[in-house]
Amino acid sequence: MPDSGSPLPAQAVAALARLGALNLRDQSMQSALQTVSDLAKSVMPGNPEASVCLLANDRALTPVSTGDLALDLDETQFDKGDGPCLHAARTGELTEITDTRTERRWASYARVAAERGNLSSLSVPLPIADDVAGALNIYAREADAFTEESRWVATRFAPYAGAAVGNVHAYQNAREMAANL
Repeated sequence: MPDSGSPLPAQAVAALARLGALNLRDQSMQSALQTVSDLAKSVMPGNPEASVCLLANDRALTPVSTGDLALDLDETQFDKGDGPCLHAARTGELTEITDTRTERRWASYARVAAERGNLSSLSVPLPIADDVAGALNIYAREADAFTEESRWVATRFAPYAGAAVGNVHAYQNAREMAANL
């Protein structure tokens, strides 16, 4: 794993700069989340699909994804009530499936994922707000797709993504409260 003094890959630096440049007044929650998904897809290896899963009031939803595979796999987890993205959002733990064909923690979900062409995944918790938990999900079509470097990039990217989304969430809540006054 790169040490804390190691430089980030150029694509990751560009993605972080783009997150930092988001103008909160011009962003809806949907557009901020879509930016997070698109950027994650662009910095992870192997042309993966990405999504953002949100948990609020014990309700899970995927408001954005980069493709049908990611959306379908998130919804499969919601239907089953468990899986890597829900685990990451609930616990705040990085959650990886190296090979869905041999995964035992969420065997029924993993079987469906493998049948649909997803062989590995990485779910990174997103720190958003006290009342909203989330996870950035990256779905790869090959087994063992994630290297130490890609996990390192994902775990460095997530706090910035969570902060951007959390700021949009706080801004929208403040606007709604002001409008109700």
